[in-house]
Amino acid sequence: MSSNFPWLSSYEQGVPATVEVPDITVQHFLADSVRKYPSKVAVRMVLRYLPLGLAVQAKLSYRELDELSDRFAAALAAQGIKKGSRVSIMLPNCPQQVVFYFGVLKAGAIVVNTNPTYPPHELEPLMKASGAEAIITLSGLYERVRQIQPNTAIKTIILTDLSDHVTGLFRKTVNKQLAAQGFYAQVPTGNGVFYYKELIGRYPAKPPAVQFDPAADTAVFQFTGGTTGIPKAAELTHRNLVANTVQMNAWFTAVSPGNEKVMLALPAFHVYGMTVGMLFGVSVGAEIVVVPNPRDTNHILEILAKEHITLYPGVPAMYIAIINHPRVAEYNLRSIKACLSGGSALPVEVAQKFDELTGGNLVEGFGMSECSPVATANPIMGKVKFGSIGLPIPSTEAAIVSLEPDESGHYKFLAVGEEGELVVRGPQVMKGYYNNPEETAKTIDADGWLHTGDIGRMDEDGYFYIVDRKKDLIIASGFNIVPREVEEVLFMHPKVMEAAVAGIPDPKRGETVKAYVVLKEGQTATAEEIREFCKEHLAPYKVPVYVEFRTELPKTQVGKVLRRLLVEEEKAKIAAGGAS
Repeated sequence: MSSNFPWLSSYEQGVPATVEVPDITVQHFLADSVRKYPSKVAVRMVLRYLPLGLAVQAKLSYRELDELSDRFAAALAAQGIKKGSRVSIMLPNCPQQVVFYFGVLKAGAIVVNTNPTYPPHELEPLMKASGAEAIITLSGLYERVRQIQPNTAIKTIILTDLSDHVTGLFRKTVNKQLAAQGFYAQVPTGNGVFYYKELIGRYPAKPPAVQFDPAADTAVFQFTGGTTGIPKAAELTHRNLVANTVQMNAWFTAVSPGNEKVMLALPAFHVYGMTVGMLFGVSVGAEIVVVPNPRDTNHILEILAKEHITLYPGVPAMYIAIINHPRVAEYNLRSIKACLSGGSALPVEVAQKFDELTGGNLVEGFGMSECSPVATANPIMGKVKFGSIGLPIPSTEAAIVSLEPDESGHYKFLAVGEEGELVVRGPQVMKGYYNNPEETAKTIDADGWLHTGDIGRMDEDGYFYIVDRKKDLIIASGFNIVPREVEEVLFMHPKVMEAAVAGIPDPKRGETVKAYVVLKEGQTATAEEIREFCKEHLAPYKVPVYVEFRTELPKTQVGKVLRRLLVEEEKAKIAAGGAS
């Protein structure tokens, strides 16, 4: 990479301009850490702290993680899963989720990361689009899978429970609590339905022999919302994920292999949690402390303090919840030494307040499912520019180009300070969208540049800034929400004539969902009635937080709703001290 790129002179000491991406599979990171740290705790989940320093917890050493994932790979092979098969993992964070992830890869199959909050009508198109032959989920979610199974390629259902690796003394109590929350149920086995603990007991720790081509073989399908509302699976190869993990290793200059404790509160089914939490943690022999419920701030504070967490990747909403917690001063959080924030804009005051409380370096970065995900970040120990998404990470190029191509189909590269579309290029950029060459061609141009859909600019030091969004995606707490998807549900309501959905500024989530509704003549409804209807048809994070009733919606001359105008109105209200 040429030294002409201005961001290289802004790198902190010790960060290289480029990294060598080894020709290995993702599971090689686990094999390497097993060799170096066999007895060290690899993954641990604390469900509850007890008196006298005890805890209801589950943990696996690196050796145990390796052996269990070998057994699981052998079990999958026995069920007909082979190289290229797709296996959905639909779970909250837990130790066995890491077992399943590496087991699927060792079997030569592709992990289909799946959000466990999806209702059946959202889950079904993802399973159809991916062609998943097997799915791994909680026993309490079995009925949801059974409902969609006849319309998909799913032949094998593997069930697990958050209590599976909890000490036997506490397992019944935990299961009773989980059942009350709908996460645990007793399901009969047979006809392709298995329980994880029973299944792996049948097979030795001998995964099938699979020949891999890391550059060509897909490791993960990561679904990402498109502007059309139709889900697209970004195909991330082994090389893509290895590259981004190695890049993160180079960026975190203060990391001490074998001595870190990573808090994985970000869902591992999300690309950010998967790479920056799980894969990075495994690659440096860290103890990964997984949190099933990232919204329980009390519990997160307890874990940060009691476990002496050193690395805590997250989204702004998580850090905002911590600094605003009424009892935060009672916890010693000084063990934290680095935090990378992504998913949405990080407010300056949040970063500064968090640093005061912890002494940790909370910096903002930028990523997408399509780039595994990290493309840029502020230096961890170097010069941070608040409001910026930072510098392109090693072996990554970024540029600002014209919003539209010229007559020959080429984009113009813009100068420092000019606003245009942010594009990135590097070894972490996806192979493409699965079975969707048209969308792939729209997103990755002939020169390998990934078009992000975000409008940005670069300053003279090579720091990039996002100033707007070319597409209408709403990003709330790091999750992508397609307005059209929510609008289609609103249109299903018998009282609704017209509806528009937009992302409006939110101090906790970065953006949140607001619905603008025009009712049919003579009808009346309440905001809560509309929200309850949405809850029946949408994942919880997609349900509108605010509902505003209007007599008409702002539109163009051709009748297209002006979402941008709605957002501008909200920003004006906020600036004037009003509320949504």
